[in-house]
Amino acid sequence: CVRAVIDRNMTREGKPRLWYAGPMFRYERPQKGRYRQFYQIGAEAFGLAGPDVDAELIFMGHDMWKLLGLESAVELEMNTIGSGDSRRAYSEALVKYLNPRKKELDADSERRLTTNPMRILDSKNSSTQKLLESAPDPHDFIDSASRAHFEGVCEYLDHEGINFRVNPRLVRGLDYYTDTVFEWVTDELGSQGTICAGGRYNGLVERLGGPSVPAAGFAAGLDRVVLLHETLGMNADESAADVYVIVMESQHEAYARRLAQFMRRETSLRIRQHLGGGKVGVQMRQADRSGARWAVIVGDEEVAENRVALKWLREETEQESLDFEQLATCLNRAVESH
Repeated sequence: CVRAVIDRNMTREGKPRLWYAGPMFRYERPQKGRYRQFYQIGAEAFGLAGPDVDAELIFMGHDMWKLLGLESAVELEMNTIGSGDSRRAYSEALVKYLNPRKKELDADSERRLTTNPMRILDSKNSSTQKLLESAPDPHDFIDSASRAHFEGVCEYLDHEGINFRVNPRLVRGLDYYTDTVFEWVTDELGSQGTICAGGRYNGLVERLGGPSVPAAGFAAGLDRVVLLHETLGMNADESAADVYVIVMESQHEAYARRLAQFMRRETSLRIRQHLGGGKVGVQMRQADRSGARWAVIVGDEEVAENRVALKWLREETEQESLDFEQLATCLNRAVESH
């Protein structure tokens, strides 16, 4: 989104908050969970410098895992890497410590010593990690403003009851990050355990030719999310539905479509409208096989009165005649009490 914000001068009159989704490409050796072409979804905020924005982005990610049923399979790790000046000062101290010991580093870390020293903190090599135990502590280089910012983010998360772990070795792989960095990680995918990551990058817009504005965002790798679902045996059941919409006469299909769209907007339930016509008995059997808890029936009488008939498929409850708003209220209450 950064280039789009610069090209369209979007920060001139506002503080845009944007999202994106689509295919991306990386110039690396493909491996499981790390493909040449991959799919990514992300959100970014520009022109907002407070810790509330960092927290809002994390709230979005947390809600996403909750909706996908992955909340217990991922862990939120966080850190602050301070301002650009803090990062540069620590990088210099780390290089000064490691240079006399570079022969003890693994090959990747030795290369990073000249390209991106802070990435060495993220090394998975056990001997490198042992060497880092005596290295300068990155938090000793964090400026007071960055400390206060990070404490503010943590307070927002604590207030919302979102669990996280402060990982002082978390730095992110790109050198434009400042202050807050975060990742959702899992133990289920081996070396490709990061499924979503982000943070603050206050100087990036200016580095790419735009104005000096703060920015923050995150991105999730959809391929890894799918892989995690498969690893956990959570493949989607294509037959699953919560509500099955039955259309008694074909001339009422448009009414049924409007009803289905209304329920999708007003509830979090999975809605399936019967398509292709057929007798009511056949449609009821399809509703039962779908696993739906409710059938919503549309016939001549319902359309004439702008109502629907709600039938409970798994409970001994009398069929009800409801308008659209009453239907949404009834279903939402049933879900809350279930």
